[in-house]
Amino acid sequence: MSERDDVPALPTELRLHRRTTFDDDAERYARTRPTYPAALFDAFADAAGLRNGSRVLEVAPGTGQATVSMAERGWSVTAVELGAQMAALARRTVGAVPGAQVEVVVSPFEDWPLPADPFDAVLCATAWHWLDPAVRARKAAAALRPGGVLAVVWSSHVAGGSQEFFDAASACWERFGQRGRNGGTRFTLTPETEVSPTTAEFERHDAFTEVSHQGFPVEVEYSTDQYLDLISTYSQVAVLEPEAREGLLACLGDLADRRFGGRIRHRYLFQVVLARTRQR
Repeated sequence: MSERDDVPALPTELRLHRRTTFDDDAERYARTRPTYPAALFDAFADAAGLRNGSRVLEVAPGTGQATVSMAERGWSVTAVELGAQMAALARRTVGAVPGAQVEVVVSPFEDWPLPADPFDAVLCATAWHWLDPAVRARKAAAALRPGGVLAVVWSSHVAGGSQEFFDAASACWERFGQRGRNGGTRFTLTPETEVSPTTAEFERHDAFTEVSHQGFPVEVEYSTDQYLDLISTYSQVAVLEPEAREGLLACLGDLADRRFGGRIRHRYLFQVVLARTRQR
């Protein structure tokens, strides 16, 4: 199961609505979402040749999880965030990084005017699927210098961790109408060896070459309350009617406490797709 499980199939109006739900509870999002592994930024830096002072455009930074990691490496980051509450929290977060060179702008990426000077790299972490498919790759390429690198990070929940809990939890998700496009429930988990990010968008785009991807598994343990906090930030849960949302969380919470001792281990697979702009 992934935040992007059914987003590509959503009608435009529904996609535009769902992508705004994260701003409604920015503090919870920042508190619960897992941070990205350092090795992912190492791979990004190696591919793009990033060093202290390199200019990076971050698309949809949210509350700044990735922004902080880039600021700590001394990169100069311009972060373009749709949600005002998310942006405000990102500013406070990166403000704690000594010497941070970060500007956070509130705007939909699709509408934001690109500056005259191109960037060395563009990063979009766990938000590419919320962008307009007709605009995102073209505009990211236009933002980059020749030979610059676009990095798109996907986050997937994969088999592992407290697998027996997730198997049993399928009944809760199904009871409250949470089914994926493939017929499984929202937490039908796939082995990480079978999860591959979509690269076709970049492989067929005239502006990009040298398309590759790497994966970075991470396992995080949550208490029941922490896990329910996390689940509450997912867009498909946030848009449920209050009664259904409360019922789903109660079902999952009861299962976690009664059968699994109130501790849930969650396995994530972060995958970064890297694509270089052609030399012009």
